Amino acid sequence: MQIIHTLQAWWQHQTLPEVVGVITGILCVYLAAKNNIWNWPFAIVSVSIYIFIFFEAHLFADMGLQVYFLAMNIYGWYYWSHKPVNEKKTPVTRISQKEMILSAAAIVLFTFILGSVLKYTTASYPYIDSFCAACSLVAQVFLARKVLENWLIWVFVDVIYVGVYLFKDLHLTAGMYALYAIIAIIGYIDWKKDLLKETSKLEPENKR
Repeated sequence: MQIIHTLQAWWQHQTLPEVVGVITGILCVYLAAKNNIWNWPFAIVSVSIYIFIFFEAHLFADMGLQVYFLAMNIYGWYYWSHKPVNEKKTPVTRISQKEMILSAAAIVLFTFILGSVLKYTTASYPYIDSFCAACSLVAQVFLARKVLENWLIWVFVDVIYVGVYLFKDLHLTAGMYALYAIIAIIGYIDWKKDLLKETSKLEPENKR
């Protein structure tokens, strides 16, 4: 009975916006991992809610990140909708060496600049928050462009986010990001299978 009472007390502290944000967030990541274009409308709903949740939690880098996500989700929906005529889905691609170098440089620069600014505000964990935001910026671009390695970045950053949100008492959100990390692993495996199938189709054509 004590466990039930504890769970009931915990549940009463959860807010409706966070519950809706978690549900739509899980749905969007799951559908993205399954290469389903309908992940984007769920993503738009989720990030719109989290703009306000992170503002109240003083996670300002994350709040700004949600605004960016909103724009990228609209772009991703557009990009995935304009697949090649001969393809059922927009093809999966691999990250290039140039993209890796530029992404790493952008993450370091963004983390330093934003972290240096946020440390003079009431922001919580300014540099950690900024680093996670920077990684997420890059990962979201790769997700929208269907680059396979986006999932590896998400696994890395989601694990860090779990700890951050636990410290901020956003337990549902922490649980959601733990689930995100698992789904991201599944997404990487599924997208890699799709990439191998696409590659195997191209090989006979190249031999002609």
